[in-house]
Amino acid sequence: MKKSNQKGFSAIEAVLIVVIIAIVGFVVWYVFHTKSSTDNTYSNASNTQTAPQTSNKSSASTAAKPVVQTKTDSKVGQYLADGSGKPLYTYNQDTDNTSNCTGSCLSNWPAYKATSTASLPANVGTITRSDGTVQYTYNKKPLYYFTGDSGGQVTGNGLEGFSVATP
Repeated sequence: MKKSNQKGFSAIEAVLIVVIIAIVGFVVWYVFHTKSSTDNTYSNASNTQTAPQTSNKSSASTAAKPVVQTKTDSKVGQYLADGSGKPLYTYNQDTDNTSNCTGSCLSNWPAYKATSTASLPANVGTITRSDGTVQYTYNKKPLYYFTGDSGGQVTGNGLEGFSVATP
């Protein structure tokens, strides 16, 4: 008896095709997943805040964002900003190395939380808040953000006892 020409694949051929597709799919996923993980690691490393560079160091270290930087606004003049350019503020109720902005105050004026305490630039320090978080200071005054600021604009100066931080 002769075999007739069959249309389609035999069971073994179908299994082999599924296995090959699975292997190709895994290789593609692995390549993109590995690249994505590497990119995220680089991205996280570049967001780490470090002290501004004051000498000629390698280009890799100069790519890191500073803890504070000086910016200029037409209305307030020179002011301090974080590494991303967001304005920083001080609170007139604070004393040296002590934050008195707690509870509901922090909802509009979040503390500028320290991500690194190594190699801080001159006049920049840290305090440990009563809730255990570490906050950056400038000339011993705790630093804050204003939630009403956007796009690097300074809109909180003079509000609720807060002033834009100045160098």
